[in-house]
Amino acid sequence: KRDYLLCDYNRDGDSYRSPWSNKYDPPLSDGAVPSANLRQLEIQANEVFDIYRDLYFEGGVSSVYCWDLDAGFAAVVLIKKTQDHSKRGQPMKGTWDSIHVVEVQEGSSNAHYKLTSTVMLSIETETEATGRVTLSGNLTRQQENDYPVSDDSPHVCNIGRMVEEMEYKLRQILETIYFGKTKDIANELRQTMSAHDLRKRMEAQQKITGAMNR
Repeated sequence: KRDYLLCDYNRDGDSYRSPWSNKYDPPLSDGAVPSANLRQLEIQANEVFDIYRDLYFEGGVSSVYCWDLDAGFAAVVLIKKTQDHSKRGQPMKGTWDSIHVVEVQEGSSNAHYKLTSTVMLSIETETEATGRVTLSGNLTRQQENDYPVSDDSPHVCNIGRMVEEMEYKLRQILETIYFGKTKDIANELRQTMSAHDLRKRMEAQQKITGAMNR
């Protein structure tokens, strides 16, 4: 029995459908399931993103759920990674949640993909010097693309390419804007040096300035 993530997209009543077995837990006889062709795509997508998760996250859980639309289909790719270094004596805990919802409109040889991605990241650390510090943020972006669909470029590859590019962009934004800006603000609000060290630095600067002006 393999782990899978719970969400509104695999829920029917109080039961949740496994992307691996296509069965509901608790059992549900008339639960919603994807059509036969879409179920095959769902199986392939779960296998592909399981490899993707292992390569990029080195752990965690991923799940892909698909459902039929009037003019195509939709899918959600979920990735969750929780890390707790405090068990190893390091004061760091963190959680990464990715939610990628893609709507696919199929044409004769091409398909239109609309991707809405949300990343939620939280980090908590605690040391004697800083106390407990919690940092969290979330980011949502949209992207639309048209790709050819063929045996060499199936839906799973096209969706995978979009998700990979989007996650890279979102991670860069979180690192440079959110965490970088937070660090700048923290440095403006509170100096990391003690008052004694700051006073010694100012005295040294004054001596250097005085020597240069002689």
